[in-house]
Amino acid sequence: MNSVLIVAGSENARGTLSELTRLCGLSVQTCAGCGNDARRLLLENDYDLVLINTPLPDEFGSDLAVSVCEAFGNAILLVKAEIAEEISEKVECSGVLVIEKPVNRQMFFKSIRMAGVQQSRMTGLQRENKKLRDKIEEIRTVDRAKCLLIQFEAMTETQAHRYIEKQAMDLRVPRRRIAEDILHQYEKT
Repeated sequence: MNSVLIVAGSENARGTLSELTRLCGLSVQTCAGCGNDARRLLLENDYDLVLINTPLPDEFGSDLAVSVCEAFGNAILLVKAEIAEEISEKVECSGVLVIEKPVNRQMFFKSIRMAGVQQSRMTGLQRENKKLRDKIEEIRTVDRAKCLLIQFEAMTETQAHRYIEKQAMDLRVPRRRIAEDILHQYEKT
């Protein structure tokens, strides 16, 4: 984890959170004074962590935290101790970590580490998800190519499959490339 977006209504809170995150080893920091500014920054940049000190001048901040987490980000929400449990129940299902104010330095550092673990896990899941989507797309492409071979070359499904496999082995290219070549060849006619 490197980059942090700190969202706080007061300059003093932004400075304190900036110092705490620096002590945690997070050096790349950006600050925003309200939810709207934070949303604009989130559209322009990727952040490993978003720290939100509630309440913000234009909103409370819990909706911002939830939207960050739903977009595969990481958010920590700092709220007054009196309402921490209530807010926690609302946002934890989205993956938002809640810290009570006043902030205990040790608890803050542990929360940052937990956010780092969450980020690593999320990155691994995203990588796995991409691999699976690529595999599904390859299967679809190969299946479409087999259908064209069945239609235009009067092959059986087994023959079409064997043809694509053999071409891929002979030319030392992925099956998807052979399938794409078949699609280009027959979809023009």
